[in-house]
Amino acid sequence: MDYRIGFGYDVHSFASGRKLILGGVEIPHEKGLLGHSDADVLLHAVCDAMLGALALGDIGMHFPDNDNTYKNIDSKILLEKTYRIINDKNYSVVNLDSTLVIQQPKIAPYVDQMIKSISDILHCSADAISIKATTSEKLGFAGREEGAAAFATVLLKRNGG
Repeated sequence: MDYRIGFGYDVHSFASGRKLILGGVEIPHEKGLLGHSDADVLLHAVCDAMLGALALGDIGMHFPDNDNTYKNIDSKILLEKTYRIINDKNYSVVNLDSTLVIQQPKIAPYVDQMIKSISDILHCSADAISIKATTSEKLGFAGREEGAAAFATVLLKRNGG
């Protein structure tokens, strides 16, 4: 198959004493997301979408949270490693569409930085990356500002295909 579609989802809770990293960008906020790595919920969803597109498992299989190699790791490194995995399978990213579900903080001022960060890592143009954000209208864990979630869909194309 020349084209493959993948879907990713991730969620992390907020915690004090952590930096908030979304899309590879540090965003000023009184809390960050809790996780084994830097807990970049958006990049984790993107990794899962890319791996899923090629039926290669999920982020936890490739970068397990019981492996201290990945303790507090920058998720941009995980995205780079995931990119290499799909590139080694002779695929590249056509486009990425993603949505963050987060009540606070507002991320609009940081979206261009996120797009630049992700497009550089995935070796694709910025106009191939879509990052949207929504609140959950104060419903559920995101609405209560207990955490954030991210969804990502990616289209991969076989190189030379």
